Amino acid sequence: MTTADQNGKASFDQAALSGLIEHIKGKPEAGNTVWKAQTQWLGGFKSEAQIRGFTVAMDEPNALGGSNTAPNMVEVVLGAYGCCLTTGYAANAALRGIELEDIQIELEGDLDLNAFLGLKDPEESWPGYTNVRAKVNLKAKNATPEQIQELHDAVVRTSPVGSILQRPLNVSTQLTTE
Repeated sequence: MTTADQNGKASFDQAALSGLIEHIKGKPEAGNTVWKAQTQWLGGFKSEAQIRGFTVAMDEPNALGGSNTAPNMVEVVLGAYGCCLTTGYAANAALRGIELEDIQIELEGDLDLNAFLGLKDPEESWPGYTNVRAKVNLKAKNATPEQIQELHDAVVRTSPVGSILQRPLNVSTQLTTE
C-alpha cells in the first residue's frame, strides 16, 4: 500500500519491502529472480517494450533517422540508472529513518556512434557507453552529512542497474526465423 508523505509525494509500501527482506534473509535462494521483457517493432525505428503490464515506447531522434516520438534505447538506460538510484535512495533512507525531501539526479553518458553505424569495428570503437556520469542532489532535513554520505555509498554499491553498467555479464542472443 502506498501513501503520500508530508510533502505530498507518494511513499512506498515499507512493510512489503521489509517483509521481502526478511523472507530472503530466511531463504536466500528466494532472492534469485528472473525479470522479463518483450519488444515489438512498430516500423521505422519505433519499437516498444512490454514489461509486466506496461508499455515503454522507444524511437531514435531525427538526427539518427528516427521520428523522435520517444527516447532512444541508450537514453532509456540512463533513465533506468537514475530511477534505480532514486528507488535505492528512497528505500534506504526510509529504512534508516532519514526523511528525504527531494532527490534530483542528472545523468549523461559518452557514446561513440562509429561502431553502431558500421564505420568502425566494435573491437576498435566500443558501440556502448564508455562513461556514465550521475550527479545526485539529496535534500534531507533530519540527516547529517555523514548519514547522507553513508546512504549514498550504500545505494551506489547496491544499485542493480549501476551493477549492470559497471560489470561484465553474460548475454545470449539467439536467432529464430519463420
